[in-house]
Amino acid sequence: MDTSNRNTILAIVLSLAIIVAWQFFYVNPKIEAERQAAEAQRRQAEQTQQPAEQADPASPGVPVQPAQPGQAPIGSGTVPTSQVLTRDLALAANARVAIETSHLTGSINLKGARFDDLRLKRYRETIQPGSPLITLLSPSTLKDGYFAEFGYVASGSSGQVPGPETVWSAPEDARLTPATPVTLTWTNEDGVTFSRTISVDEDYMFTLRDQVANGAGRDVTLSAYGRVTRFSQPESAATYILHEGVIGVFGEQGLEQVTYDNLEGDRELVGQKSSAGWLGITDKYWAAAMVPAGTFRPAFRYVDDGRPHWQSDFLADPITIAQGANETVEQRLFAGAKEVAVVDGYQERYGILNFDLLIDWGWFYFITKPMFWLLDLFYRLVGNFGVAILISTVVIKAALFPLANMSYKSMAQMKKLQPEMMALRDRYKDDKVKQQQEMMALYKREKVNPAAGCWPILVQIPIFFALYKVLYITIEMRHAPFFGWVRDLAAPDPTSIFNLFGVLPFEVPAFLLIGVWPLIMGITMFLQMQMNPMPPDPTQALIFKWMPLVFTFMLASFPAGLVIYWAWNNTLSILQQGVIMKRHGVKIELWDNLVAMFRKKPKPAE
Repeated sequence: MDTSNRNTILAIVLSLAIIVAWQFFYVNPKIEAERQAAEAQRRQAEQTQQPAEQADPASPGVPVQPAQPGQAPIGSGTVPTSQVLTRDLALAANARVAIETSHLTGSINLKGARFDDLRLKRYRETIQPGSPLITLLSPSTLKDGYFAEFGYVASGSSGQVPGPETVWSAPEDARLTPATPVTLTWTNEDGVTFSRTISVDEDYMFTLRDQVANGAGRDVTLSAYGRVTRFSQPESAATYILHEGVIGVFGEQGLEQVTYDNLEGDRELVGQKSSAGWLGITDKYWAAAMVPAGTFRPAFRYVDDGRPHWQSDFLADPITIAQGANETVEQRLFAGAKEVAVVDGYQERYGILNFDLLIDWGWFYFITKPMFWLLDLFYRLVGNFGVAILISTVVIKAALFPLANMSYKSMAQMKKLQPEMMALRDRYKDDKVKQQQEMMALYKREKVNPAAGCWPILVQIPIFFALYKVLYITIEMRHAPFFGWVRDLAAPDPTSIFNLFGVLPFEVPAFLLIGVWPLIMGITMFLQMQMNPMPPDPTQALIFKWMPLVFTFMLASFPAGLVIYWAWNNTLSILQQGVIMKRHGVKIELWDNLVAMFRKKPKPAE
């Protein structure tokens, strides 16, 4: 086998072995576990009963206020008896202000002015039309409690300030919509009045504008705080290809990400003060993130005293309000789907520092994000992300054509030299050093680069990873259909050859889901490898023979969009390689290799 083919095989195997094995042995079982957990949760929701381990948001482990820098979280109250609550009962426990936009539906709890009831109207749990809407935020009295809250920390001069137990007043029949902001009010015993005007846009950003009127007979000092608290973590939180957990950007400190498990070990991470940034909790597709005003000290916490929970919180620098004066504090809350255009738009519109990092583009964001941009560009033209993948592949192929042309030209020249190379191997078979020297001299004399054949594969690796990342993390790809049976490009091909693609009435285990597109990918990979002469070495010939089958099984568990890309890329490569080989007068071995596979081999002589 020539050096070019050997290097190509090595590049393919080494570059994809880790990700394929990881996907096959870890991610695929993880996805299956998530599916089963989601199904169990759906059945539980149908029974409309969810256990609440503690019914008091002020129970131990749930701090009444974020910790002061350098102190532990503060808790108070007692742990009530566990009880069973439906979501409806939990929501009915306190007065609420309804939220209704084109994207969101839910309510604000007037106790604590807490955002703890939010569902996403554009997204459902599964691809089925009647599937429940995605629930993002839930009351703390439920097992999956998840909420955002803004309040104040008192000083010796302030008297009482709004916190988790504060019951705000709202106008009768108040309803928060993009056209109708809502103003909540509360006055303490000293005459300090807090008026909170909450507005929401058509997407996922809430703006809170607090006006504090000092009616006390003295100057008042207080500090704003905010927190996003969660009592359960998502099923996919242990997937290493993306970050799920607490997250934030704090000025010069840059992006900070801590997984749920790591935060359990660290317990508390308090950052340096920052005058710009944001923080919150992120899932694969959704997030709740606060944008503080002014200078603040961020913190991430895990508390398991009574009831475990994870929390992102901030404490702003104190402000002093003179007697009879007013002070305004404006803060924002993002709560919704991490749509790329929306998140990028917020960064530009409000000047939020690096808000685009709320989406986990990874270390190779300079490849991943342009890949998404290209796919999204063609999606807007054709209205189908699957077709956008096909068009993008053609564009990428065209952009890399000079490199591929040089590579295939070198491979064609190598094939022309194969008789001379075999002769040198036979001539110097007992002197490997001399054999290598003569080979290099031959390459130099004929102006051939034996490593050039690896470049198309090596260039393809970052593109493969970038597309895999885009398909996995971007919500635009979630439940995005192609044609026919592929209704979700971010999920594996749902068909299987082992039940004749659905003709036989039984379900196939996940590891046997070898669908139509994985088979097409395997066939195109096989045909591409058959275009070259079979290597004389039996071991290498065996690798060539079985590699397409192995990759068919392994890539079957990858997102369908990635398999479609791979199959289409193989098809274009076959056409491209065939044209270049014919142009350089090199024989295309495809037909001969296919015939040889079915030709009866002669029996060995006795």
